[in-house]
Amino acid sequence: MDRIPILRMGDYLIVAIQVDMHDRLALALQDDLTARIVKDSAKGVLIDISALDIVDSFIGRMISNTAAMSAVLDAQTVVVGMQPSVAITLVELGLTLSGVRTALNVERGMALLQQRRR
Repeated sequence: MDRIPILRMGDYLIVAIQVDMHDRLALALQDDLTARIVKDSAKGVLIDISALDIVDSFIGRMISNTAAMSAVLDAQTVVVGMQPSVAITLVELGLTLSGVRTALNVERGMALLQQRRR
């Protein structure tokens, strides 16, 4: 099974989703990411979804659940690079992604994470 790489940058973990997400890959990412938060004592997670053109309700819930799990593990989550079509789909599906902070790009997302740490 393929895995999505999780990179460490200081106290933060960075995930760039560059492939089409399917359910098993999303669940594997969730497991891998929560394990890495604990292992690395990460204080923040940045998830770049700029390569995703479409999402379904499962992937939307996975992003929301991952942010909730990260918060329980004392790490803030910021999702960056959301395409307009993805935002429209999430709203139409009624998924608000509560607890998930968003930013337009990686630079702004990292600024949000760093701002939160101060």
